[in-house]
Amino acid sequence: MAASNKDNIRKFITTEPIPDKGKDCEQKVWDSVKSAFGEQDCIGYWRYPLFSKIGEVRKEPDIVVADRELGIVIIEIACVKIDQIIAINGEHWQFQNADHISVSPAERVNRQMQALLGYCDRESILFRKVTGRAIIALPFITQEQWQKKGFDQLPGCPPIIFQNQLSKAALLTQIQKSQPLVTGETLNDDQWKTLKAVISGTPVLRKAPRTAISTNGKTRSSILATLQEWLYEVDLQQEEIGKQVPPGAQRIRGIAGSGKTVLLCQKAAQMHLKHPNWDIALVFFTRALYDQIETLIDQWLKRFSNGDVQYSQAKTKIKVLHAWGAKNRPGLYRTICEQNNITPGTVADTQYRSPNEGLADLCNRLLDGKEIQPMFDALLIDEGQDLVTEDDLKYQDDNEYKQTIYWMAYQILRPVDPENPEQRRLIWAYDEAQSLDSLKIPSAKELFGESLTKLVTGLHKGNIKKSEIMHRCYRTPGPILTAAHAIGMGLLRPNGMLSGLTDQKSWKAIGYEVTKGSFNPPGQQITLHRPPENSPNLVPKLWGDSVLEFEIYNSRKEELQALAERIKYNLNHDGLKPSQDILVVVLGSTFEAMDLETEVGNFLMDEGIKIYIASGKRLNQVNPRYPDTNPDRFWYDGGVTVSRIHRAKGNEANMVYVVGLDHVAKNESNPNFRNQLFVGMTRSRGWVCLSGVGDYPFYDEIRQVISSGDTFTFTFNRPPKVDTGAEEIE
Repeated sequence: MAASNKDNIRKFITTEPIPDKGKDCEQKVWDSVKSAFGEQDCIGYWRYPLFSKIGEVRKEPDIVVADRELGIVIIEIACVKIDQIIAINGEHWQFQNADHISVSPAERVNRQMQALLGYCDRESILFRKVTGRAIIALPFITQEQWQKKGFDQLPGCPPIIFQNQLSKAALLTQIQKSQPLVTGETLNDDQWKTLKAVISGTPVLRKAPRTAISTNGKTRSSILATLQEWLYEVDLQQEEIGKQVPPGAQRIRGIAGSGKTVLLCQKAAQMHLKHPNWDIALVFFTRALYDQIETLIDQWLKRFSNGDVQYSQAKTKIKVLHAWGAKNRPGLYRTICEQNNITPGTVADTQYRSPNEGLADLCNRLLDGKEIQPMFDALLIDEGQDLVTEDDLKYQDDNEYKQTIYWMAYQILRPVDPENPEQRRLIWAYDEAQSLDSLKIPSAKELFGESLTKLVTGLHKGNIKKSEIMHRCYRTPGPILTAAHAIGMGLLRPNGMLSGLTDQKSWKAIGYEVTKGSFNPPGQQITLHRPPENSPNLVPKLWGDSVLEFEIYNSRKEELQALAERIKYNLNHDGLKPSQDILVVVLGSTFEAMDLETEVGNFLMDEGIKIYIASGKRLNQVNPRYPDTNPDRFWYDGGVTVSRIHRAKGNEANMVYVVGLDHVAKNESNPNFRNQLFVGMTRSRGWVCLSGVGDYPFYDEIRQVISSGDTFTFTFNRPPKVDTGAEEIE
């Protein structure tokens, strides 16, 4: 498939804007590289995140290009004039003012190349097969000046790009004829695909190898074992978002499973290595995500520093904060209170039962008439949809209404540029259609009021986008994702859709094509299709059978008996592990879900299956109650996790059972109940089984959705007004 123009633009990634003072030097070389490699099969980076330490200095390469024909090219730029170079002895260069360049560019570029090739050699398919070129660019020095000094006669000097070799043709020719530091081979398709994956860092995310149990025929475990070594093709949009440090606000919209948490952790790690003095916070809402986020940040820190830096060393500068916080775990609200000598409130101090509403209430009190001191240089928010509340809890400031938690986060950030105080490095990500408590979409106007409506419109310096929309879903298989969207929004509901996207631009943004009809005016027949490339999970293809099952039973006992039998089969025949492979999600209102969680837990235990109720302290602890709880825990080795929907959010499993569908069927006209089902289904990395009891019209709708596959045809009648943020999609 030919690369799109958008991908051709994205394949050159500026990880951080080049300062104005580098316009005639660094910017000139970077622009020349982009021009020279524009038609090459490659991916290029300005300031690629690999921070090698030489002496006391830790610095990333200026330019890295991974090219199918040329291998890896690293270009180190020295913005010096000929008179500033006193002597050259191999890779050791001596400069007139030693402070200008603290380490020899030749020494640095060679070390960086060794580190990158080391990552390549960890993949057997690339072992000693990748060519590496380490080059110095001297944009202020001509070839004649260099030769006049006699530097061209010195042994061991790396290849040089001079001032008069920065044209498109001359630069590429100079690189092609340069002597490689390491000579490899011509790469085939699989080797090139793997090299791009190595450059992107995706091996960091590879799961530990698993052994498929020996049985006749295909099992879920054998499918998962095949996938463990699989490296997805590089997603250039993910590469750009994950490796860029914006000089101001940025919003990342995306469907569930598009990789936003991974990208935020990658950003936080890179920010720390680029700017070790920055105070950085990564904020989230689901307490069970603590370990996952800390592990991801640790993995990215090690990858970008070649193993030198770990999260345990960086945690004083990178804070992983739950939105609330607790006495024994740091949180955003609690940290701000402590920093400003304010006694923090608790859930008991607010009249609101919903956690996000209670937090907004306390943050309102915190902001009321108090000057909150800035304390962070960058603040990243995951699960941003869960920090939004309805209008009655908004913060009022200068006759504008703002989302309280976001406004508090904005207030505690130091301005990026004192001359533009409105620009602060607040980066928030949120899942489309996944808020369980609010149907509001976090647009800039909704979050920060009328005066900051344009906060995430357009581009930052370096062409870094202020707003990104991610449309590929890597976690959830296509048939499960499309069914979750259709059921969650009610696309095939006999009485018309209940919520969701109501224009072609918004559907395209999350990976769908409108192949027939128009949303304006309402009343037309619409056909939506999700192309396979936007759901690259390979389980459906490898499994060869349905990954989404739907079963209805006459009684709850029958439903739970079938659930127990299926889980036993998963454990004994499929070779799945109870913890982290299998997840049981229960549906319903707060009390319905609590009762069903207890009922499911007791039934499975009676069947000899060890269970873990999310937030408990041990296995087979049904109905855990404070203080005998661990709210940060979601998995426990040896037990199948049973969870209500709020605790399940942000987590994922290979086999997901969603039980109690009748609780949604009885309330099918309520978007929040359907949203529970959407969230439960999109926890899956592989398979979903939906089950319920009774006989409801809603079940026919589900059957129709499942049989529709990746294409839905329905008559569009505008649902109740829900702000989708469509006006901000570019």
